[in-house]
Formats: sequence, C-alpha cells, structure tokens
Amino acid sequence: MIALLLLSLLAEPYSEERARAVLESMRKDARRHMSVDPEDGRYFYRLTVELKAKRVLEIGTSAGYSGGWFAMALKKTGGRLITIEIDPERHAAALKNFAAMGVSDVVEARLANALTEAARIEGPFDIVLIDAWKPDYLRYYELVLPKVRRGGAILAHNTRNAAFTLRPFLERIQNDPAVRTEFLDESPQGLSVSWKK
Repeated sequence: MIALLLLSLLAEPYSEERARAVLESMRKDARRHMSVDPEDGRYFYRLTVELKAKRVLEIGTSAGYSGGWFAMALKKTGGRLITIEIDPERHAAALKNFAAMGVSDVVEARLANALTEAARIEGPFDIVLIDAWKPDYLRYYELVLPKVRRGGAILAHNTRNAAFTLRPFLERIQNDPAVRTEFLDESPQGLSVSWKK
C-alpha cells in the first residue's frame, strides 16, 4: 500500500504545495530527517530566488531537508543543486525524499566524501552550503571559496551550537578579506553567510 502511494505521488506533476507538504512531514519526523531548522530552510529558499541562483552546492545532504528547500527555489530559477553525502543510508533517504517532493530533476545527489568530491567539481556556484563534519569546515571553505562567483554566498550551519569546534573556521570567515560575513539572528542553531567580494 505504501509503495502504491509513493508511486502515485511520483506520477503527479511537480507542485510547490506538494513539495512543502513533504518538507512538513520531514519536520514532524525531525529526529530522522532534519539537519537544519525550518527558519534556515525558508532563508535558503528566499536567498536562492533573490540571487536567481542557477548552481548551488550543498556539502552534507543528510536526508534532503535543506536540499529540498534549495530545490524548490531552483525549480523557479531554472537552476540545479549538487549535494554530497558520505553516509549511504542518509543518501538513500534523500533520494526518496527528493522524489516524493518532485524535485529529482533539479538535484544531482552524490554519494561521496565531500573533501574529495568538492575538489573535483568545477564552479562557479551562486551558493554553497556547508553542513557536514564540523572539524572540516575550514577545509570545505578553502575548497569552495575559489568556486563561488563574485556576489555569491557561502553558508555554514551550526555556527552557534558548534561554535567551539568551528572556532578556526569562524575566525577565518570573519577576517578573510575575500568575503563579508554576517550571522543570521533568526537561525536557531546558527547560520553564517559569507558574501564573496
């Protein structure tokens, strides 16, 4: 029965209403599916639309909640999301969630080590989200900074609740002359936005 319901959902044409309903169900099952808060997701959506983003890179897919917000906006802008996840179970869950949302056509979900994979991917990107292994944030940042276009943004999640672990990264983004960094007050776990000059 569940398989038939999933197939009927997959057969329907994309609608943002349906995609948002899937995100809401993921939010209700937060322990299994979410890595960012809804406030962050709404910001990702607004930013993608405002920048008219065509290329977004996400480091750390988890089960696809944050990527789903980007993908909904990319449906409007005609862009694409590349998202990288190292955990096979999370990657598989994300693929199912993207399909249920009807956004698989704008998402390229890669099962890989982000440090290796991000180095292979060519820019430019309008937006990059870093939300993976916290001790590697600075390494991710150094990998993606040259790939972000001027006026684009590098976002980093957990800048409040993991500030101690992220200290080298936070010091870098606040002192790097290549970017202008701000922190979103409305983000419960903390979100930095580093605008490429």
